[in-house]
Amino acid sequence: MVSILLAEDQVLVRQGLKMMIETDPELLVNGEAENGKEAIALCEKYSFNLAVLDIRMPEMTGLEAMRVMRRQWPEMKILILTTFNDEDYALEALKNGANGYMLKNADAEELIRSIRSCLKGGLTIEDQVAAKVLPALMQKEIQTHIDSSLTKREIEIITRVGQGLSNKEIAEELFLSIGTIKNHISIILDKLELRDRTQLAIYAIRHNIV
Repeated sequence: MVSILLAEDQVLVRQGLKMMIETDPELLVNGEAENGKEAIALCEKYSFNLAVLDIRMPEMTGLEAMRVMRRQWPEMKILILTTFNDEDYALEALKNGANGYMLKNADAEELIRSIRSCLKGGLTIEDQVAAKVLPALMQKEIQTHIDSSLTKREIEIITRVGQGLSNKEIAEELFLSIGTIKNHISIILDKLELRDRTQLAIYAIRHNIV
């Protein structure tokens, strides 16, 4: 059973999201919070596989809570809930290691698919969010210089991380084991002095590798 923390300040929205998530029998929302502070307090008491965070909440936003979670519980996946007007927040969340972004008006199938992708290590961005976020990223000057220490195999892996593929999907495409892909990614992160695969995906976009 996958343990999920859900942080959303609007009670009706939170209840609706919980019902949608739990239509999948393997997903259980066993932690609910009205703001980022409550979410962090729950993480200190219980263990969660994934946190679904509304990006705008009183007292502490989802973005602020995510920064704390990334430091204290780096293995926990984080899916951000956003709206059309949250482009700047979504960009900031991407830079700080969010595993995915969904609009609050997504249907149950889309939400569960995003949760599953996050849990597998993929980077999932809902199409309408990507339509706003990716152009903003691409507006930044694209750096054509790629670190010369990267091997051909490592660049192949970076390309696929930038495309949002999970370790399993990359392994299948390159005919390698998942363990080998994990080792390659760890080496790549060390070489590029990056924190996680989200930053690696951004690297791929900015260096025109994707």
